[in-house]
Amino acid sequence: MSVSEELKRLHELHQAGALSDEEFARAKEKLLQGSQQPSGDFATEFGSLRRARNDRWLGGVCGGIAVRTGVESWIWRLLFVLFTVTFGFGLLIYILLWIFVPEDEMTGI
Repeated sequence: MSVSEELKRLHELHQAGALSDEEFARAKEKLLQGSQQPSGDFATEFGSLRRARNDRWLGGVCGGIAVRTGVESWIWRLLFVLFTVTFGFGLLIYILLWIFVPEDEMTGI
């Protein structure tokens, strides 16, 4: 549902008496603030990527991607191996990520 449709629905609920003036204002403000949040573009997502310190075999690249995407790290490792074997560039991508992605900072330890 788009923001305009949600605003229209809120207005209808307000007109029908289901929402008080205060509830309508809060819901409208919350809806508009949520729509102004920047969408996750590639640069933002890549900038927040970190290499894992605790889930690593070599450089922690797959562990870091796993934390960011929610996909198990063994699946990422398998994908890198498959890309290396079939296309020949999986290892190159892994090495570039190892070089350019910073290591996760350990906090509280």
